[in-house]
Amino acid sequence: MSQITLYLDDATQALVEQAAQANGVSKSRWVADIIRKHAGHEWPQNVLALAGQFADFPLREEGQKAHAQPADVPRVGF
Repeated sequence: MSQITLYLDDATQALVEQAAQANGVSKSRWVADIIRKHAGHEWPQNVLALAGQFADFPLREEGQKAHAQPADVPRVGF
């Protein structure tokens, strides 16, 4: 198992400690769980379960024109 070093400000460190304690896990476990949750490359199972669940979802039929969209706003240059 590899190790990493994180440099956190005092407020962030306190948040990590509070969250880990509230979840009953170590700080390392809590951080690892957050990384797995947010760095995953797959859709969560509860999202996948929604596929096809909305029988009345309005899909555009082939050949049907899209509703008119308002013009885009001017962009600010950099």
